[in-house]
Amino acid sequence: MSVKPGQELVTDAELKRYAKLIYDVAGVEISPQKKQLLSNRVRRRLKVTGIASFEEYYKKLVALPVTDDEWDHFLQEVTTHETYLFRDDSNWNWFRNEYLPQLVAETRTGGRPKKLRVWSAACSTGDEACTVACCAADAIPGYSQWDVKILGTDIGVGAVREANAARFNQRAMRLVPPALQKKLFDEVKGEPFWTPKAPVKSMMSFRQHNLLDPLRERPFDVVFLKNVLIYFNTESKLRVIENLQRVMQPGSMLVLGAAEGVSDLLNGYERVRPWLYRFVQATKPTIGKAGS
Repeated sequence: MSVKPGQELVTDAELKRYAKLIYDVAGVEISPQKKQLLSNRVRRRLKVTGIASFEEYYKKLVALPVTDDEWDHFLQEVTTHETYLFRDDSNWNWFRNEYLPQLVAETRTGGRPKKLRVWSAACSTGDEACTVACCAADAIPGYSQWDVKILGTDIGVGAVREANAARFNQRAMRLVPPALQKKLFDEVKGEPFWTPKAPVKSMMSFRQHNLLDPLRERPFDVVFLKNVLIYFNTESKLRVIENLQRVMQPGSMLVLGAAEGVSDLLNGYERVRPWLYRFVQATKPTIGKAGS
């Protein structure tokens, strides 16, 4: 069953209802300019479920608990963005060539234990967390002697399931340096997929989490929160940033996307680069004088 002719797009009233529903559950803001995008993605669920209209599907969602599988499918449709290993060279050049060598140097002088904690927030299918693990394995001599834990979280249970499977296709692997691909991955026999070798995979764990809720694990040395806050309004951004502060300590690093629009909200952080911030001290996030 499909949407009837003339119903290819949600109505303005339906858009408002869907937008409020998504915001209330996930904190993600759907603007009127995303009418076509929302319509296309909801239509996929209509095709799968056999529901005839946007209105009927909306009624189904509000009648279901947010723990129902259909909610998970819906949120993945409307919030998922493209991801692949080693996306954004500047981030990984810093992490692999500057940050990790500095940590190694500090351990040699007794300045810190051989321990690293990284949070890949809104990790999708785990590509970013796996990239963190690859960098650690490449840049830390004797990394197997370190206590390295990389937590990946996502609002989508399906995304977390894929992340735990750790199977990456050729598109996801296209930016992995050939030497690292050979050193750190095994090709799945008879299939066009690669999976990280056991020592790399053992660094990673994944679970479901909503960024609007506090995270119990802490503290983290580095938090990656990229290309996510751009979808949140100011109120939700402040709430997420407050939750971030709870899991960071002075000196912890925050890696953001290039256009998140939160620089004026990051009280208590020192800007290192346009996308990189050092946590200094906890402070109540507030709206700054200048937008970004």
